[in-house]
Amino acid sequence: MTEQAYIKDIAYYLPQTVVTNDDIVRDFPEWSVAKIAQKVGVNKRHVAAPDETSADLAVHAAEKLFAQGKIAKEDIDYVLFCTQSPDYFLPTSACVIQDRLGLRRNIGALDFNLGCSGYVYGLSLAKGLICGGIARNVLLLTGETYNKYLHSRDKGNRTIFGDAATATVVSTEGIAEIGTFSLGTDGSGAENLIVKTGGLRHRDKADDTVFDENGNPVSSDYLYMNGSEIFTFTLDNVPPLINDVLAKNHLQQDEVGLFVFHQANKYMLDFLRKKIKIAPERFYNCLSEVGNTVSCTIPIALREAMDDGTLHQSMSVLLAGFGVGYSWGGVVLNV
Repeated sequence: MTEQAYIKDIAYYLPQTVVTNDDIVRDFPEWSVAKIAQKVGVNKRHVAAPDETSADLAVHAAEKLFAQGKIAKEDIDYVLFCTQSPDYFLPTSACVIQDRLGLRRNIGALDFNLGCSGYVYGLSLAKGLICGGIARNVLLLTGETYNKYLHSRDKGNRTIFGDAATATVVSTEGIAEIGTFSLGTDGSGAENLIVKTGGLRHRDKADDTVFDENGNPVSSDYLYMNGSEIFTFTLDNVPPLINDVLAKNHLQQDEVGLFVFHQANKYMLDFLRKKIKIAPERFYNCLSEVGNTVSCTIPIALREAMDDGTLHQSMSVLLAGFGVGYSWGGVVLNV
């Protein structure tokens, strides 16, 4: 057993279909390209094809990761797949992915259902498997196709969400040591970001769509997000989360070289950065070309920061995910 776990490599995959702000403005003339870019911070987002699932995207991301050459398929001991849009109620998508990737059969594989905090939670699970001596190399996958949950007339959420998948190897050695976690849960806010029907509590469609004063659909059959409540939750919980992560990792805020938050939307990120008093050059933004990809935002941002040189050796990186559940989590990576 070991007391340390590391991120060894990261890759991500975006579906081929791209929806630009021009496309959205054609559907909703009351929007403008400039308004979407200014308020939401997204110029385009990738959307899964009708017959393309989160597992399909995750397989592409994993194949891309293996092609990078840092890890071989035969060395994977465990698959973790974070998704809120699984292929089936059963079987577990991670089991299907194991077969599609041609991984060994004497490995573990499971799904876990979390949204915007999912990557941080996944790192905590992977670290537990490594430090517990259960696995040496964990393939942590995130995959989300929230656009399949969106009503075609939902002009708010359609500007925000993109589909994507990511693949991360967590191992006994690598490029970034995974530090100590701070995790939180408040299920009392569950109904503020929810798809109510389709599961076993409400199996059948409700067909109860109504339109609010802004012309946005409100329906049990599609994604519902109470934006003001989500914003309040975020402002109440993220600053204390950052303080707790810093304390648990024995760091002062000015010792953190880079902050990588869940990429929710530009307005929320700007507000949080200013509230927590993080300098712009130490706060990473990776939203404009992919949108809010839920559990995929943080690993996409990490990969981009690695590629553009923002993330470099001898740097402490603080990750923070927060959202649906309510759920939140943070950790420090030591590069």
